[in-house]
Amino acid sequence: MFEQIQRVPGDAILGLIEAFNNDTNPQKVDLGVGVYRDAAGTTPVMRAVKEAEALLLKNETTKSYIGSHGDPRYGKVILPMVLGEASPVLAAKRASATQSPGGTGALRLAADFIRTQLPGRGIWVSDPTWPNHLGIFQAAGLELGKYPYVDAENRLDFPGMLAALKEIPVGDVVVLHACCHNPSGFDLSREQWQQVLEVVQERELLPLVDFAYQGFGEGLEEDAYGARLLAESLDEVLITSSCSKNFGIYRERTGALIAIAKNHEQMENVRSQIAIVARENYSNPPAHGGAIVTEILESAELAAVWREELTEMRDRINGLRRDFVEALKPHGLAEKFACVGEQRGMFSYTGLSPEQVDQLRDEFGIYMVRSGRANVAGFSDGNLPYLAKAFAAVN
Repeated sequence: MFEQIQRVPGDAILGLIEAFNNDTNPQKVDLGVGVYRDAAGTTPVMRAVKEAEALLLKNETTKSYIGSHGDPRYGKVILPMVLGEASPVLAAKRASATQSPGGTGALRLAADFIRTQLPGRGIWVSDPTWPNHLGIFQAAGLELGKYPYVDAENRLDFPGMLAALKEIPVGDVVVLHACCHNPSGFDLSREQWQQVLEVVQERELLPLVDFAYQGFGEGLEEDAYGARLLAESLDEVLITSSCSKNFGIYRERTGALIAIAKNHEQMENVRSQIAIVARENYSNPPAHGGAIVTEILESAELAAVWREELTEMRDRINGLRRDFVEALKPHGLAEKFACVGEQRGMFSYTGLSPEQVDQLRDEFGIYMVRSGRANVAGFSDGNLPYLAKAFAAVN
């Protein structure tokens, strides 16, 4: 049987890791892999996480299953973090949280729920979007469409986006990035979110909000504006949340699918179906990451430490964006790459062509995906002059 199986190319980003590790250039720079890095180039364990884990090690009494929806305590801290402490949606008991193996697992839960409970609905993603969106939704058997998001001048194409949303078939699902759009870094303003809401209402679309970077754009509350606007204005919304980035627990695979329904009874109906989807996918989610998040958010002291650390990470990335543009001034490229300073989150759509990306890799040991997406967390005070010189050489 297996002799019929064909080899396929490996994941492009994982391939970059191997190529970077094998590169002997002492000035090499990794701008590919989507994880946060500090000034030393490492992905640290947050202090709040370390303290929470110490408490868990001391107090944990069982390794039993936590159920298809996960630990109820986790749901109780995630919902207000995403929707707001004073959310009218929570007051009306219209929202349900299902713990998942990362934000990716939450997206797959959402996709399978849509396929089984909303048959025939297409799903629409931004162009560009996180490449794994395509794989997840297509693997679930959903019909995929795209709407414009970045134009040929490497700017947010909001008019094109809005016009395309107005043409989406009534009742379809539209995937929206809550903040820190991956891969472009271009986010919607509050006024633009209002316009998107109007179209969603007009077309009776179901928003699926991918909320993977809460706290990495402008702040925990500020980054939630779009998700909360939709949740409070619409009868039905799906939100996928990830704790990988803002808690730095990538390998613990901690996320949640939040489902919002018109009323509590309908929410319970939806919740029962999501439990079946989870059961048929992985049965129970991993517990450790959710326990870390719960331990932190239930403690005023640990939550304060975590917020301080998250602010430090966000400020560092936003500062590096500005410093990169400044480093390009002597090369006459500051205006061309001004968008890097305007974007938010870990990623930047640089506008570089695949050929320019290849040249950066081959001549300078600078690694990024061929779409031109760069992980800004790979910038540092030490490598910015080298990066600026290399970018100038390929432009």
